[in-house]
Amino acid sequence: MSLTQVPRSAARVRDGRPLQKGRQTKASIVEAALGLATQIGLEGLSIGALAEATQMSKSGVFAHFGSREELQISVIREYHARFESEVFYPALKEPRGLPRLRALFANWMKRTSIEIDSGCIYISGAVEFDDRAGPVRDALASSVQVWHAAMKRAIASAKDEGHLNPDVDEEQMLFEIHGLILALHYEARFLQNPGSIARANAGFDRILRQYGARSSTTKSSKKE
Repeated sequence: MSLTQVPRSAARVRDGRPLQKGRQTKASIVEAALGLATQIGLEGLSIGALAEATQMSKSGVFAHFGSREELQISVIREYHARFESEVFYPALKEPRGLPRLRALFANWMKRTSIEIDSGCIYISGAVEFDDRAGPVRDALASSVQVWHAAMKRAIASAKDEGHLNPDVDEEQMLFEIHGLILALHYEARFLQNPGSIARANAGFDRILRQYGARSSTTKSSKKE
């Protein structure tokens, strides 16, 4: 082998370093963009504003995304990944049925109580893109639909376990639960009414009773 030839393993190490650095840089940009989006909304994001926030050049930021639209979609994906890691996955540790449904709502409320100050991408994004077709709206809607599907599965599981009435309409119950979260954002963030979190929790307990909840401590006999 001549001195000008580089072993394949060495080439991978050499070429992998810029690739890894590039991913880290992009992740840092998305982190900064997510912070901005919670304050000014997805529509307020721009390559220029992000370049200023990250102290990078506009061309440097643009090279990682290619367009403002791709930047917005990357922020939505990151927000969704964090939402799942904080709300959905921890709840899977709970038994099937009502305990898991309660855990999903409790985790959702915990995150929502934090977002009263920082803002929710799902809610602000829905306001910004509700009547605007395109990839950004599609990404937002898809993320919310994935979360809704998870909640409906939890409600159906609670029915199967006998923790809720067998004739419960999963879609209707989900609609009412989601309504509590939307009302909480409006009451606590916009109107700044004290006690909103307690009222949302009380509303959830009332919904469970309405649909025949037996016990929050019922143990499940079924596996995942």
